[in-house]
Amino acid sequence: MTLFSPTPSSCQQKSFYKSYTSSVSFVQSRNVEGPEGLGRKQACLALLLHFLDTYQGLLQEEEGAGHIIKELYLLIMKDESLYQDLREDTLRLHQLVETVELKIPEESQPPSKQVKPLFRHFRRIDSCLQTRVAFRGSDEIFCRVYMPDHSYVTIRSRLSASVQDILGSVTEKLQYSEEPAEREDALILVAVASSGEKVLLQPTEDCVFTTLGINSHLFACTRDSYEALVPLPEEIQVSPGDTEIHRVEPEDVANHLTAFHWELFRCVHELEFVDYVFHGERGRRETANLELLLQRCSEVTHWVATEVLLCEAPGKRVQLLKKFIKIAAICKQNQDLLSFYAVVMGLDNAAVSRLRLTWEKLPGKFKNLFRKFESLTDPCRNHKSYREVISKMKPPLIPFVPLILKDLTFLHEGSKTLVDGLVNIEKLHSVAEKVRTIRKYRSRPLCLDMEASPHHLQTKAYVRQFQVIDNQNHLFELSYKLEANSQ
Repeated sequence: MTLFSPTPSSCQQKSFYKSYTSSVSFVQSRNVEGPEGLGRKQACLALLLHFLDTYQGLLQEEEGAGHIIKELYLLIMKDESLYQDLREDTLRLHQLVETVELKIPEESQPPSKQVKPLFRHFRRIDSCLQTRVAFRGSDEIFCRVYMPDHSYVTIRSRLSASVQDILGSVTEKLQYSEEPAEREDALILVAVASSGEKVLLQPTEDCVFTTLGINSHLFACTRDSYEALVPLPEEIQVSPGDTEIHRVEPEDVANHLTAFHWELFRCVHELEFVDYVFHGERGRRETANLELLLQRCSEVTHWVATEVLLCEAPGKRVQLLKKFIKIAAICKQNQDLLSFYAVVMGLDNAAVSRLRLTWEKLPGKFKNLFRKFESLTDPCRNHKSYREVISKMKPPLIPFVPLILKDLTFLHEGSKTLVDGLVNIEKLHSVAEKVRTIRKYRSRPLCLDMEASPHHLQTKAYVRQFQVIDNQNHLFELSYKLEANSQ
């Protein structure tokens, strides 16, 4: 078994179980407690500890893992009294097994699972204020699936559900016949973006919920009505008046951004980075938390552009630019480079950067500060400036996650995993070093001093459920309305 081998394959092989039980038989058959039997047991125990420590929560998805590890655990604990040298490792094994909630089916009916609100679905204050927990493929969620007339049905589904499963739930809600595939008007599932772009999802695709764009929605329709599908009306209605961003302090916004993104970053298992690059679409079930974090980065970028372009008063728009630059500065100070990057990229959006009259009114101090920020996010020389800054930071910190994926992709596509039938150890060592770096970033807890008050909760709710315009054409329309002649 390799470090990045998926748990199902390693569990099906039952390599740990066979190794340990064979060593048990070896010792019992000779009726000795010699060093050879002890050495084999210690090696198997060390491998099991490493396996548990690496996968942890991911083992909740595999019933086979629960059975095998439970059997091994009982065998190992029996040997604790026989081998004094195993005691330290068995104590650590006991602690790990207690930490990992193994999925072991029992005869009794398990308690009903809590249905988790998915990112951006059902914008409820109570759900967005809760601490984020990691999503697993078996988690159940509520989701809306829309019809061509923009009516919708709400279904309860597993996060890892296939398109076929989702359509089955929709047809049941709509009271279609039991065998819709035989009907000429069988339903298809389509992801429709706010720009009008449509993607027809294949029946075997799974985990489609976490791959949707910011303002994309699922539509169920017949093939005849596919071409007529149009996106839902913009979630943000352009109206005069100040939005929430004008009423909050930049320190509060920046701190809440950092706190929320730390929660999301902590939910991403380090192996999701490897699965995302090595397995692509086949790893969707294992990369749900990573994909949600990437979507959040895009959401913050569009939030900055949306707020600036919805501000019609020139004076307030200048103040808003100053506020976002302050937010970026505080995020950098918090060592939250994900938020820092996202805010700077939002200000660099073409629809915002073209507002020449607005930028000219910005005080020189803020112009210079923003130029420094742009140089830090400059991708030239393989993001040299960013890499120099982050190398000097100590944990806890939130990196710019897309750059980690870029580095892993370069490692993966730049060299073969197998060379002449042999494993490319140098490549795997480089990948492992990236994974260890991610672990290092999260090796210490994040501590932010934020007051507990009604105003604090209001700001927290605002930061965690942005409503944004992600249609670039619409953003340009707003930009030209503000400054028609800017170059």
